[in-house]
Amino acid sequence: MHRLWPVPPEAASAAALTDADLEELYGYPQRPSRPWVQANFVSSADGAVAVSERSEGLSHPADKRIFALGRDLADVILVGAGTVKAERYRGARPGELRVERRRRHGLADVPPIAVVSGRCTVAPDDPVVADTIVPPIVVTTASAPRQRREALAEAGAEVVVAGEHAVDLPAMLAVFARRGLLRVNCEGGPHLFASLVAEDLVDQLCLTLAPLLAGAGADRIVAGRSAPVPRRMRLASLLHEDGFTMLRYRRDQ
Repeated sequence: MHRLWPVPPEAASAAALTDADLEELYGYPQRPSRPWVQANFVSSADGAVAVSERSEGLSHPADKRIFALGRDLADVILVGAGTVKAERYRGARPGELRVERRRRHGLADVPPIAVVSGRCTVAPDDPVVADTIVPPIVVTTASAPRQRREALAEAGAEVVVAGEHAVDLPAMLAVFARRGLLRVNCEGGPHLFASLVAEDLVDQLCLTLAPLLAGAGADRIVAGRSAPVPRRMRLASLLHEDGFTMLRYRRDQ
């Protein structure tokens, strides 16, 4: 993996990026005073977010390296219920590199996964609940069926109610903040990302473009709720490997 932007020093222009280089590029603010939200996506060159309903067909080892880094440096992993089902999510695992990296940054060995589900459609036997080390946080609404919420709580999940009929994302982030979960890594899906954009809550977008044309029919990285105005971002870095392009955009402040 090599850096195209910012332009590296001449001596380093041909050098492959190390894990330390990537930590410096992709690190969260050291002492955030509020929840800081990063979104992480891979898409085809024509904008598809999945092949055969999964992102795996678009991925590459370089993309997976950045994806893992987003998890390793986060306080909490945020994901929509649809993506949890489609990608068959389970809890994060404490690999040797992950634990070393997180301890070095003063983080717990394994980050929790927070699942956004307005109707509380996550089941107690879903791997994200049943196959995990750290109990997941299920963020839902007051109108979600009580039986579902109670069943998840009995299975060990932490159920957080934020909003009456739709998940109130600022309220959810306020709950995270009270618990010290300030570095938020959103892994999708398109509907959750669209809502974060609409609420102007996205501080950084890490976007990998795969050199593939998926054609019509596949979802794009945003779907559903529209934003009232475009959200201005600035290009913070641009990496490449084997035709894959890794872009990082930060909030324009």
